Amino acid sequence: MALRLDGLSLLFSLLVSGIGALVVLYSGYYLRGDPYQGRFQAYTLIFTGSMLGLVLADDAITMFVFWELTSVSSYLLIGFYHEEERARYGALKALLVTSIGGLALLLGLVMLGQVGGSLRLSQLLARGEELRAHTLYLPILILVLWGAFAKSAQVPFHIWLPDAMQAPTPASCYLHSATMVKAGVYLLARLQPALGGTELWHWCLGLTGLLTMVVGAYLAFKQTDLKALLAYSTVSSLGSMVALLGLGTSLALKAALVTVLAHALYKAALFLVVGMVDHEAGTRDLRELGGLARHMPATAALAIVAGLSLAGIPPLFGFLA
Repeated sequence: MALRLDGLSLLFSLLVSGIGALVVLYSGYYLRGDPYQGRFQAYTLIFTGSMLGLVLADDAITMFVFWELTSVSSYLLIGFYHEEERARYGALKALLVTSIGGLALLLGLVMLGQVGGSLRLSQLLARGEELRAHTLYLPILILVLWGAFAKSAQVPFHIWLPDAMQAPTPASCYLHSATMVKAGVYLLARLQPALGGTELWHWCLGLTGLLTMVVGAYLAFKQTDLKALLAYSTVSSLGSMVALLGLGTSLALKAALVTVLAHALYKAALFLVVGMVDHEAGTRDLRELGGLARHMPATAALAIVAGLSLAGIPPLFGFLA
């Protein structure tokens, strides 16, 4: 079990622990009076530990173990209201899609270790030319991309993310905007020095990312449920991050990571605002909502600031991204 902290893992560690702490605090108020709040908080902390292990791992198999633990803990969080059939369906769908992708990733990582002569990620990253020239480069790339695309809800694996919105809103905020769906983006960024820089990498990530961006945006416009709208816009944003990683230039990589941070901040805020609206108004359906700013001015102000950041309006951080 080898751990390593560098700039990339530090960025994701701060996201996971920072937003995780805020979500735990928010959940205490959101689930006040719920007899199962303790169980929800336990699942949340298991997920937090799994994500931290994933982004700090320097051993490929260690990373895979934590990768699958995030799938298991997200299954528990999505299916938290297990009396409801839709919650059970959403949890099972997310588990199947991400776990099958995880098995593909495991095979890819084992092959990567065989070709590179080590399972230490830090050593594999230094052998990029050797890995890209090997005859097994194509199957390794396909398997790794399968795992990453399934986790980060890229087309055609985007189908699981909207159904995962059956989770309590704090879990949706934490898993499906700030952290778990970014695990695939993290993996691609981490392995870019080893597997990136080829035409195949460029076109696979570029086309998949752009297609996901367009499909997610189109589907978001059709939604009337606020959480579903945010879920599809998250799919679209993840597509833009993957497309940037596909470009592979230094500036594109910086842009992708700044976008990861900005997206986590404004989208987590918007999810929590939706939680407040749902909690107070009793519905998330846009067709039934209106005029809430008069009754919830502080929440409205938060929604406006986060929305402007999402829209890329200066001087907010979303503009920089």
